[in-house]
Amino acid sequence: MAGGVVEEFEAQRSRMFGIAYRMLGSATEAEDVVQDAYVRWDGAEPGAIAHPPAWLAKVVTNLCLNRLTSARATREEYIGPWLPEPVLTADHGVLGPLESAEQRDSVSFALLVLLERLSPTERAVFVLREAFGYGYREIAAIVELTDANCRQLYRRARSRLDAEGAGADRAEYDDARWRAFVERFLAAAREGDLGGLERMLADDVVSWADGGGRVGAARRPVFGASNVARYVAGLLGRFGVGVDIRFASVNGAPAVLGLVGDALIGVFAIDVLDGRITALRIMSNPDKLVFAAAQFAALSHSEGPAGS
Repeated sequence: MAGGVVEEFEAQRSRMFGIAYRMLGSATEAEDVVQDAYVRWDGAEPGAIAHPPAWLAKVVTNLCLNRLTSARATREEYIGPWLPEPVLTADHGVLGPLESAEQRDSVSFALLVLLERLSPTERAVFVLREAFGYGYREIAAIVELTDANCRQLYRRARSRLDAEGAGADRAEYDDARWRAFVERFLAAAREGDLGGLERMLADDVVSWADGGGRVGAARRPVFGASNVARYVAGLLGRFGVGVDIRFASVNGAPAVLGLVGDALIGVFAIDVLDGRITALRIMSNPDKLVFAAAQFAALSHSEGPAGS
């Protein structure tokens, strides 16, 4: 394939990956989808693709729809809570633009979990419209439905997500204040200061841990300040020794990375609202840390430790 045509594909890579990641909640699967799209791109007849961005968006979306259809059974058999794979976003280009709060919300763990409750087609229409600003006519061409059907699917998806509280209370992410707060929280956890932990937790706080049955992790959500305080203190007491803590941007928000040597063993996403922690999401399934670990290694080699 001519170099200019390859460059044209590469110019769309970030958008393709961003669509696929929001559709699937998996960075490794999103990479596979982009590679599959390249195979189709490389095999197309010269001059057969009139508008490459639209053609590639359609190919990627349909590849994702096929994967989502088969993923339903896998999700039902998953051990413990399911969380999306974390993606380091210090380089905002990896998932597309993340300048606005709405754009950052489109890759938040909270929203990606809620998107699992939509039908595959609802999810496709919502992602294309909400995260990438496609018009209904463009979406209709991609998913092969009418404009009216796409409008209806978007309204239905938006209504379902709003009913689940998506975006109702946006967490506070002033990096400096968030980091100082979380550092105090982690220190209290390591010291076993349950009273101090409870005062930093909202009464209705929830903690989810995704170990996928691969590592020790709570297989059900933990609810309430008292229970979460004991859980976090016990977790750091058992597994915190020898773990190096780093701060990094993950899925458009500040998060905590846990490392043993150079190995990434966990990602902790911590939502803070009105001066209290409202949600903790702990990713420790090693299979779902592969992409973020590779990102961290690359950043460490090129720029030094990420956000340390």
